[in-house]
Amino acid sequence: MAGALPEGFRPLTICSGIRAAANRTPAKMALREGERSLDYRTLVQRIDRVASGAVGDLRLAHGQTAALLTRNCLEFIEIISGLSAVGVAVATPSPRLSLSEIDYILRDCQAQAVFVEPALAAAVRSIVRPGLRVITIGAEYEAWLAGCSEQRPEVHVAEWDVFSIPYTSGTTGKPKGVMLPHRSRTLTYFAMAVEFGCYGPDDRAVALAPMCHGAGLAFAFAPVFFGGFCEILPRFEPDRILPCLDAIDATNLFLVPTHLHALFAQEASYLAQWRGRHRLRAIICNAAALPQATKIATIDYFGEGLLHECYGSTEAAIVSNLRPIDQRRKVACVGQPFPGTEVELRNEDGTLTPPGEVGELFSRSPFLFNGYFGRPEATAESLRPAQWVTAGDLARSDEDGFLYIVDRKKDMVISGGINIYPREIEEILHAHPDVAEAAVIGIADDHWGETLKAFIVLRAGRTTDALALDAHCRISLAGFKVPRHFAFLAELPRNPAGKVVKAVLRERG
Repeated sequence: MAGALPEGFRPLTICSGIRAAANRTPAKMALREGERSLDYRTLVQRIDRVASGAVGDLRLAHGQTAALLTRNCLEFIEIISGLSAVGVAVATPSPRLSLSEIDYILRDCQAQAVFVEPALAAAVRSIVRPGLRVITIGAEYEAWLAGCSEQRPEVHVAEWDVFSIPYTSGTTGKPKGVMLPHRSRTLTYFAMAVEFGCYGPDDRAVALAPMCHGAGLAFAFAPVFFGGFCEILPRFEPDRILPCLDAIDATNLFLVPTHLHALFAQEASYLAQWRGRHRLRAIICNAAALPQATKIATIDYFGEGLLHECYGSTEAAIVSNLRPIDQRRKVACVGQPFPGTEVELRNEDGTLTPPGEVGELFSRSPFLFNGYFGRPEATAESLRPAQWVTAGDLARSDEDGFLYIVDRKKDMVISGGINIYPREIEEILHAHPDVAEAAVIGIADDHWGETLKAFIVLRAGRTTDALALDAHCRISLAGFKVPRHFAFLAELPRNPAGKVVKAVLRERG
């Protein structure tokens, strides 16, 4: 995709930042998980061993693929860095997937080796094809690492070589491998540092989002890329977050709306105990729509000037950001285009939509993916026209150029010939004091074609009914936008990325 760099130029690769940090502050702690930690010198040494083992023992060649199947851990960073340092792309399926889903992804990405967490090791070994090497993270991995040379192999890695292959959630079909190149990822980190102002050598992050997903890994890797510190949490436990922020003097925190819902569901006494005990400079929220009610609760609890709400996709990285200064005045907004990013909203015929009208959102930037692994047709569908990518989201802009995601194109409901966007209705339902979460879908209707059904999760200890929610909606919504059916659930179905799986709700009807 790109010509050779001029002689003497260093390509942008994932390891370049870590090596620079190790040269500058080798004894500084880079990563910690529980009682285990790595300084930069040791981290680079282990990365080099992974790289030499990949070439010397696993016989992996430049351009081949390996897989990493584990929860968040120290080893995640060093394995993905070491493998990609010798041109091996790393697929990162979620460890929460079913065995059949894992089997599908390992075959789809043509993995030649897989590093797996102990809890899944036996199951994965039972499905692997002959010749696929499996290494269990823990004692087996440490023994393998100890037997690998400390000498880093001399393998040329280009900027456009694939670094990692996170997989889409598969909500609209089979999961697809998103090929993310070194150049796009490193430039994304630089843009994050500029936009959020909290990814310098003195910054400290908490990694609680799953690193198997593109955003989770990006926000865990950026602090280390620039020589900072990252505390890795193996899993999300809402009662651990606030003490952790205080203990490490965290300056930044990335999370998804589900995390905030769980955090604010904690006992009032617990939240009061930790109020104000943080030194955060930025809270970044992404991956799904952040309801305005949750947004205001976050600002009221953590303080003004901190919250950023981003919109993006694995394919396009971060596309837009609503900065802290605009959070209260731009309601249900995802901000302006990210640095270096162009955005266009288009009609079905490709013409641009004027402010206020809904169109499909396309973006173009230096942060895009290389395509879907082994799926040229799907790549062409997503990149249309060339180098403009869409995730199928519908949006509008205002006169100031701020963007508002209306809904997923596939989630739009047509009732009586009128387009209805469930996200607008979900925002209203989230504002009800008894509602913790809401998801709205269209269901078949003989008269209207489709009609609306809302699935509701109530706050702990709260009660309400369909009549009360209907009345609440009618205050703010036109009658045709008010759900005709309500169902109450203990929780909404979600995929491993934390997004609501509306296909499951549609199956329930």
